Amino acid sequence: MPRTTFQELLDAGAHFGHLARKWNPKMAPYIFDQKNGIHIIDLHKSIVKIDEAAEAMKELARSGRKILFVATKKQAKEVVAEKAAAVNMPSITERWAGGMLTNFPTIRKAVKKMNTIDKMIEDGTFEKLAKRERLQIERQRAKLEKNLGSIKDMSRLPSALFVVDVQKEANAVKEAGRLNIPVFALVDTCCDPTPIDYVIPANDDATKSIEYITETLCKAIQEGLEERKLEKEKETEAEEAVTKPTAKKLRARKGAKPVDVEEEAAPAAEAAAEAPAAE
Repeated sequence: MPRTTFQELLDAGAHFGHLARKWNPKMAPYIFDQKNGIHIIDLHKSIVKIDEAAEAMKELARSGRKILFVATKKQAKEVVAEKAAAVNMPSITERWAGGMLTNFPTIRKAVKKMNTIDKMIEDGTFEKLAKRERLQIERQRAKLEKNLGSIKDMSRLPSALFVVDVQKEANAVKEAGRLNIPVFALVDTCCDPTPIDYVIPANDDATKSIEYITETLCKAIQEGLEERKLEKEKETEAEEAVTKPTAKKLRARKGAKPVDVEEEAAPAAEAAAEAPAAE
């Protein structure tokens, strides 16, 4: 599993917190010092927390579960969307629609609607519509793609959330809390870490900080996916090893000469006839 180093976090600017006057006292355990009115995050503790989160994410990926990446702020959206797509995980980078988790069946209906439009385009039905109808459907499809495109293959609720900036994504965190879905999050010094299951104390404004930490976590996810693939291959090989001998036996039985019951019974009947009758 990839290991986080102090120097790499330092170079990414992950140690810079928010203004000291805007801090959240609950983040005190993760603050190292204050310099020029800005809190400095203790990167040694950040490393421990990143490693813990990476291990947990790896196990989730290994068991075939999905982690939803949520980052709608400008500095994070492109980076998070790219990293999540690389490990085949869903992401929300435009806008968190209310009820994305708590009202998931309705969200699934919207996704199905988008898939229905795609089928219309593929089978030629779309071209048969009037120009005005096509324009309306195209606009609707673009809006759905923007908001829900990355979760169109998510058929069930995610097993966990990864959030960048828990203040901005407060609604996502609240919905996950209601459904007991664990939350991994980059938490800056101005945020409340209480609702977060896996707190990663780090700068959530710098693109380099977000990119480095997200990439580290995605590498762990990739390892989990690869281990899952290897386990499946071993299971398949084991099943084939059991199936092949059985198949050979069946073929051998099919190729054997059929036994004639009458021929086997004839010698026994003759022996019975020659035997002296009992007095």
